[in-house]
Amino acid sequence: MNKPENIDSDIQRLRQEMLNYFQTHWKLFLLEGILFILLGLCAVLIPQFFTVAIVIFLGWIILFGGAVHIGRALVFSAMPGFAVWLFMGILQLVVGYLFITQPAAGVLTLTVLMALFFAFEGIAKISLAFMMRPLPNWGLMLFSGMTALVFALIISISWSETSQWLLGLLLGINMIFLGWALVKISLHHKEIR
Repeated sequence: MNKPENIDSDIQRLRQEMLNYFQTHWKLFLLEGILFILLGLCAVLIPQFFTVAIVIFLGWIILFGGAVHIGRALVFSAMPGFAVWLFMGILQLVVGYLFITQPAAGVLTLTVLMALFFAFEGIAKISLAFMMRPLPNWGLMLFSGMTALVFALIISISWSETSQWLLGLLLGINMIFLGWALVKISLHHKEIR
């Protein structure tokens, strides 16, 4: 068997596995879709809150990660790379602290990072959509991926002027589209079960 035939058979196998998961676990996909829609609606209605909440939440995660790095560096101080581990931990502590105490500055930083996130997420969703292509409603996943790419472009163009609310709004819209796609896909697979 040559390479293109292997790829085709692998793609067919992945599609069948995906179909089996959708049919078997359609209720979980439906619940996940509804949850994403509700979270998305909240983020659309109060985007400034979600923008700041994202920054503060991430700040705490980074701060905690920094403390873990420092703790490990101190416990294993004889390990090669001690200074690097300690530096990474201190850097994470500082960045986490700044995100928590100065969320406005963190919003600008995160907005740029969010543009990268939407770009990579869009590419991943589009790839997933093409893997799902013969399955019903695969176009919804493609649409969700394309909107994520558009969001990345919008953020890149206007990030400094609109960063206080754009991040929360686009995150909310993205979650609504993803939720809608999951609901439609799960309900379709419920019907054919």
